[in-house]
Amino acid sequence: MSLPSHEQLQHVNRQHLKQHFSHAAPSYDEAAILQKTVAERIDERLSLTTVEVLRIADIGAGTGLLTEKLLARYPDADLFAVDLSEAMLQISKTRLQIERFTALKPLNKLLPKFNQKLGVTLINADAFALPFADGSLDMITSNLMLQWCDDLDAVFQEFRRVLRPEGLLMFTTFGPDTLKELRQAWQMADVENQHVNHFIDMHDIGDALIRAGFGQPVMDVEHFTLTYDKPMGVIKDLKAIGATNASLNRKRGLMGKGKFQAMLNAYEELRQNGKINATYEVVHGHAWAAQEVFKGPDRDRSGLVEISLDEFAKQTKRNA
Repeated sequence: MSLPSHEQLQHVNRQHLKQHFSHAAPSYDEAAILQKTVAERIDERLSLTTVEVLRIADIGAGTGLLTEKLLARYPDADLFAVDLSEAMLQISKTRLQIERFTALKPLNKLLPKFNQKLGVTLINADAFALPFADGSLDMITSNLMLQWCDDLDAVFQEFRRVLRPEGLLMFTTFGPDTLKELRQAWQMADVENQHVNHFIDMHDIGDALIRAGFGQPVMDVEHFTLTYDKPMGVIKDLKAIGATNASLNRKRGLMGKGKFQAMLNAYEELRQNGKINATYEVVHGHAWAAQEVFKGPDRDRSGLVEISLDEFAKQTKRNA
């Protein structure tokens, strides 16, 4: 079991990714300790916002860990839980106590003209092709989903398309220190191949937001360390939440037992205070659907009139 490398993520097989998470759906909640904690962190941050929201989409909603909190915080909003895996959304129905499931006919003609409160609607769709009309959402949330998107520019452009002007995007994803112990153990066991994703730095994520037309991006990082009795505990939890290799150019066939055991042995050497550690770097980000105002020589200079200091002085005297 392994996570895709950064290079491999350029060619993620979305169908395989969907299969991994669908297979993991029954075991997801039991193993998703970190995901639950980070959902709580997002909810805490939302308590500090004053944006008025009538329509919210939780992208990569999974089993509804964050959606449940959004439902409690914004009881009068129309809430859409969107996920690539229908099996994940089916699990969320119990948590969210809803009956309707939309496995999706495009909502483009429906969404901007609501005449009645929809409550929560579960939508089986991909983050790269959201079934919402342009400018139809007030807020998008996403909890630990973006690390599975191989083209941040494309997915942020899609988020920007469906958000109304001044709408809010709030998300979390994994940063470069995530699973650094597992990465080190694999490097010790198999130098030739990368088995663990090299996650994107928060500064690069911020740049991608600006390229997509978001303004005022705010990024910060929080570190979590999960502890286990044995290295296999880490592997089992990753498998239970669907974090397996969905790369198009992943190696076919079974990995040799020797390399896998060598990795476990190397991980044992990293034991600290009697425990096996698994570090997660969680990147928090939010931004507004408004073009960033640039300053400096590379800023947008359209509509800018340039005059000399002498000419400015003359005009000032004439207008006095």
